[in-house]
Amino acid sequence: MSKLNTNQMNIGAGTELFTPPPTGSTGFFVRLGYFLQMIDIGHSLFALPFAYLGAFLAVGGVPTLRDLWWITLAMIGARTAALCLNRLIDRHLDARNPRTSGWILPQGLVALEVVWASIAGSLVLLFWAASQLNLLCVKLAPLAVIVLVGYSYTKRFTWTCHLILGLAIGMGPLGAWIAIKEAITWTPIFIGLAVAFWIAGFDMMYACQDKEFDRQEGLYSIPARFGIRATLLISAVLHFFTVALLILVGLWENLGWIYYLGIGVAMAVLIYEHRLVTPQDLSKMHTAAFGLNRYVSIIIFLCTLVDLVWI
Repeated sequence: MSKLNTNQMNIGAGTELFTPPPTGSTGFFVRLGYFLQMIDIGHSLFALPFAYLGAFLAVGGVPTLRDLWWITLAMIGARTAALCLNRLIDRHLDARNPRTSGWILPQGLVALEVVWASIAGSLVLLFWAASQLNLLCVKLAPLAVIVLVGYSYTKRFTWTCHLILGLAIGMGPLGAWIAIKEAITWTPIFIGLAVAFWIAGFDMMYACQDKEFDRQEGLYSIPARFGIRATLLISAVLHFFTVALLILVGLWENLGWIYYLGIGVAMAVLIYEHRLVTPQDLSKMHTAAFGLNRYVSIIIFLCTLVDLVWI
């Protein structure tokens, strides 16, 4: 077992930034706050900018407000359903894990009936939004749901679970492209793979914190299978492919220098992330995986927008 810092196994509260309310607070807004913490509402910035990237590249500029509205609602529905399902399916594991035992659902701060109702409502929202876009979106929506639901079970039988999570989130830009074009071409596939490798890379990095717990519980993950040092190396390789695929998108779409500037800045952020986390010290894991990583998609999207609209 690696010699880790004494505080390393209890870094953060995971992705749920749980803040207890004042004693006796049980009002609607408190319960809503619990729910929003449970679904990591602040981390929507990971996937949404890349989904918009797919839509903006599909039209070579700015999509209509109508299309952006329905794409946004579809993403909200898919993401909320996926997060609720993941928390629901893993609640017993989370309760046994010292790092996650203080999360919202293990603490019983959101009723299971609320979570189930949210899943149903979110799936209805996803299919409704798809129906407002085009027929191909409707036909592919069930496949997206299968991937979103299936991911939460993968850690029980395969250490490729991180890649499957990446695939689930990588469907965002592909779906947004299809919403505009009603067709599948190479550009959204390249973007989707870039997102998949990016997400898988930082997810396996973050999973280093749970290496020992995963082994004790018989769960599958790359850190549990290969160890922390190898995991960080694999993560770096996946992030290299993320950058390479994004460069390929620029070449394929004949994008300008502002786009490549964004890729360069995003690459610098990724390199800095990997310098913050070492096999001997995971204490900056939350900063690397969530504090900095959220800016990658925002930077790339904004630079692409400028490149498309003003250059």
